Amino acid sequence: MLSRVQIEEAKISNDTDFFCSILQPSQDGRTLLFALENLGRLPEGFDGALFVPLLKHPNDSVRLAAIKNLGKVKDESLLHRVIEMARCEPNTLVRRETISAIGRMRTQRAVPFLMESLQDQDPKVVLQAVRALLYFKDAPSVKNALLGLSHHPNELIRSAIEQEFSPRGNGHNTTHDHTSSLDQLKNVLVQADVREALKFVPDESVHLTFTSPPYYNARDYTIYKSYEEYLGFLVGIFTEVHRITKEGRFFVLNTSPVIIPRMSRMHSSSRYLIPFDIHPRIINIGFDFIEDIIWVKPDPSAKNRNGGFFQHRKPLGYKANSVSEYVIVYRKRTEKLIDWNMRQYDEVATEASKVRGAYEKTNVWKIAPSSSKIHPAIFPTELAARVIEYYSYKGDLIFDPFAGSGTVGEAAQPLERFFFLVEQEESYFDYARKRLKSGTLFSQVAPRSCSLEQFKSIMQAQR
Repeated sequence: MLSRVQIEEAKISNDTDFFCSILQPSQDGRTLLFALENLGRLPEGFDGALFVPLLKHPNDSVRLAAIKNLGKVKDESLLHRVIEMARCEPNTLVRRETISAIGRMRTQRAVPFLMESLQDQDPKVVLQAVRALLYFKDAPSVKNALLGLSHHPNELIRSAIEQEFSPRGNGHNTTHDHTSSLDQLKNVLVQADVREALKFVPDESVHLTFTSPPYYNARDYTIYKSYEEYLGFLVGIFTEVHRITKEGRFFVLNTSPVIIPRMSRMHSSSRYLIPFDIHPRIINIGFDFIEDIIWVKPDPSAKNRNGGFFQHRKPLGYKANSVSEYVIVYRKRTEKLIDWNMRQYDEVATEASKVRGAYEKTNVWKIAPSSSKIHPAIFPTELAARVIEYYSYKGDLIFDPFAGSGTVGEAAQPLERFFFLVEQEESYFDYARKRLKSGTLFSQVAPRSCSLEQFKSIMQAQR
């Protein structure tokens, strides 16, 4: 039976006969696939021609593994054989890898075929061709062909072209200190309409926003003329959140479907799928979708909607008790990878901020809800703490535009993050102020509360 040790020893001794034997197309399929998947880094001068007969193997997995290995060789003399394979390859995954292998050769001879591949029906094949052609983008014909994709129907292709050819500087080369935040915003609770308060907050001021917005006409304190007006209200707030969020940092939204009671027994109630309706609008603002987390509450915490069905058990009448909410994670769109954000912090801050011990490995978070006599829709401190710990560093500024009872602030302080909260309702503001008043031993900045006018004066004074 073939082993990894045998393969490694053959590579070290450059045993061509061994590889000719194990890479024969007539070889047992399992052995052949094992060999191809365990070749690893190929030694200098490895004969890529050994893979060519396998490019027509009937097994898709064998063809895929063969072309991956041939790509490592980067043998330009085999270009015509690889192009021949790409033109007749039925499996799109294998075809994508074939284009990748051609791109690795970095030969001018491949350019005509790569430009031809820009018309492929599979967007991922097109993206591989784009990636390969970027090596030759200074050639006018190649540049024109790539720019011709700027209106391609696939959003990933359009984004790749825009990122590569758009002028730099549209928010990408920020001059803001990534790890710092204004002292005037640290541990501040403002009583105001958040739309007014945000007018005085500079661009790229906060590291993380975590919020649960008011639900559509589900409470007396949230009345909107229409569902579209409600969504428009949220879009306005979240557009400002995007503006004040530092490059590549996170916006986490907790929301769920809402039921509007029926007018009478002669009418139906209405359900609005808020997370799904607001999602495309958030993407249009300039955030990228990162994670969908499901917050699951214990069964007894759900409002019972099963009463009628429990009695009659008639099909069509079933209604599920809702025990879940969505916690959707977005990142401010940027050409920079998340590693860039991480590298902004020094070793001390990075080490101090690491998530220690057990952590949630799935996107299903089982957390009991909280309740309050003051606020009817409070979310648990544990939920806020988990989001803050996973999506920020110590010393970061955490924002909640709909602060309610101040849960985000309460969660942020013991985690050694600063909070910036805005709440309009006086009763909730007073409750949050009392809740946050004592602060923690970890923060040298005492919690402060202020009116809109006071906040305006504070922010204008720092300019």
